[in-house]
Amino acid sequence: MTISIQEISDRIEINNLLIDYCSAIDSHDWNALDGIFLPEAFIDYTALGGVKGDFAAIKEYLSRVLPFFPSTQHLIANSRLWIDGDTARGRTMCHNPMEMPLKAGGSQVAFYGLWYVDELVRTANGWRISKRVEEPGYMYNVPAEFQSFDS
Repeated sequence: MTISIQEISDRIEINNLLIDYCSAIDSHDWNALDGIFLPEAFIDYTALGGVKGDFAAIKEYLSRVLPFFPSTQHLIANSRLWIDGDTARGRTMCHNPMEMPLKAGGSQVAFYGLWYVDELVRTANGWRISKRVEEPGYMYNVPAEFQSFDS
């Protein structure tokens, strides 16, 4: 199978977009998310205890919740992309260690495994995510006292 120069470019651009998402989340650069998602994007993080909603609601949620965690890493791999002109679908594996504060003091590292299932659109400013849904994989070492920070 021969891949066109355009498809190679699209794959690299989408891969960079996915990496930019991880970097924005882990560095708490909420404004960088504006260049990753469409303003009308739908995002569903409920598979691992988060919330779902439009991009503005999710951006506010992330900016409120993620600072509770002293450190996070979103490590992505095995991205499978299906590109069809100016739209694409993707499924990307994520291994996500998160340092969680304990009520008694100190912290503990928990591990989450998941897949990002995305719909993407080519815009005048490059590829953007129009829909993201998390699919659950695993959870390991999550503190018993951990409660969702979605309220």
